Amino acid sequence: MPYDDLSSFIQSLRNAGELLEFYEPVSIDQEIACAADRVSKLPGGGPALLFHKPTAPDGTEYGAPVLINALGSEKRLSMVCGVKDFDGLTQRLSGLLETLQTPRKTLIDKLGVLPTLKELAGFFPKYVKKAPCQEVVNTGDAIDLDKLPILKTWPEDGGRFVTFPLVFTESPKDGKRNCGMYRIQQFDKSTTGFHVHTHHTAAEHMREARAKGETKLPAAIAIGGAPAITFSAVVPLPPGLDEMILAGFLQGSPVKMVKCKTVPLHVPASADYVIEGWIHTDELRREGPFGDHTGFYSLADDYPVFHVSAITHRRKPTYFATVVGPPPQEDSWIAKAIERLFLPLMQQTIPEVIDYHLPFSGVAHNLMFVKIHKSYPGQARKVAHAIWGLGQAMFTKVIVVIDQHGPDVHDEAGVAKHVLGGLHPENSFEFVLGPTETLDHATRALHFGSKVCVDATRPLPGDVGTDTQGTGVLGIGKAASEHAAPEPAPDVQTLELPDGEGVVNTWTVGERLVVIELEKTRGHQPRELANTMFEKAGEG
Repeated sequence: MPYDDLSSFIQSLRNAGELLEFYEPVSIDQEIACAADRVSKLPGGGPALLFHKPTAPDGTEYGAPVLINALGSEKRLSMVCGVKDFDGLTQRLSGLLETLQTPRKTLIDKLGVLPTLKELAGFFPKYVKKAPCQEVVNTGDAIDLDKLPILKTWPEDGGRFVTFPLVFTESPKDGKRNCGMYRIQQFDKSTTGFHVHTHHTAAEHMREARAKGETKLPAAIAIGGAPAITFSAVVPLPPGLDEMILAGFLQGSPVKMVKCKTVPLHVPASADYVIEGWIHTDELRREGPFGDHTGFYSLADDYPVFHVSAITHRRKPTYFATVVGPPPQEDSWIAKAIERLFLPLMQQTIPEVIDYHLPFSGVAHNLMFVKIHKSYPGQARKVAHAIWGLGQAMFTKVIVVIDQHGPDVHDEAGVAKHVLGGLHPENSFEFVLGPTETLDHATRALHFGSKVCVDATRPLPGDVGTDTQGTGVLGIGKAASEHAAPEPAPDVQTLELPDGEGVVNTWTVGERLVVIELEKTRGHQPRELANTMFEKAGEG
């Protein structure tokens, strides 16, 4: 069933036993986030949490409850998207694409697609004049962001951040709308930071405004509302495609939109809060740090200032929030749903793709397992480059490609065993340079660095490291019985590593992998230690 707003979704969560409610005062300063972080680490993502009495650090109670971890499980996200499980997302989109692409020769065949077209027309936004999100309107001196239970998540965060903001902007060039999700740091009662990365559509809108000599760009930040809208705002759609149409498709009904009170934009009528205002692109202020999904703090930097011109909300709003931090978190499940939703689209562009998987440990953009139907040499590398050309998939740091003879890509241990069992370092890797995720702290420079394809497919004649008959390399895709017996990994305990190397612990995984926990105190220390190990292993 579609959920028109947060309150109907909350009631469904309550009825389904998916909601844990707290009626005692809990602080917005790390306490709510701490509870959500711990719960999200439970098997399956834990329950959604509703805090009825969020309090400021001084004990003052806010007038609205806080909902968090509401999208943090397969069951709850499936409820939002109107499917039984995440595979239902794949099936639903596959069915739609098949209906639209099937050749239709006769008039009867052509008429058969009309119901689908009529259904699609019902997914476009519907514009209304009155909306629940504008039941209370605050402008001028009545603007006060301190009245919202905006959370501080981690100890070293630079302040309080809106973590589930639906940020609406429009292109100054063609007027196309975008709804993105970019963290918003509160500075004071009427200003915030506007943290947008250079690759984001809102950043392009700001560049377009500056090109026209304009230093201000209108924006509206919605919080809450129909949960399908929040999910859709995270989905990395190509520029120009309206996230509100996707939300309508997912919830099975059009998203109702209303005109803002002080800026020339429209926002979801079902939102719980709307913060209207103007981005001053020529006014920068230090924003951050912020504990991020990589497990590290993204560093403080200068970003444009957003000046609030109005705050509107429901008479009884709910503040919708999430915790961003080391996985698994709520965003891990959102990424998994996006993965399933995008599989049919990836297969449209790269037909040999059988399936793909984004492990939680890869935080969506660091690691991807791809299974393909391989039929010619170099195909794994071709697929990797094609993926790097797909929107935000360009940020994927490591792409592991296996073929039809390999394990299920969702069997992470099976994939690891498959790759390690036949890895040939000289021939299995292809390194490239290109755009990287802004939050990637390991790159050689901001927004630019290296990525790698691991070709874990069976070699065919002409593949790297083979001759024309496909021989001359230990094939990664071969069955274990086809491999020569591998050399056992050295027993690291017998290598008598030099004192002072900082080795904390060691593990031998199978016969081909050694893991060393190192207390790093200087540059190049891991590489020097590895060289020492190779030398001593050779001596033995």
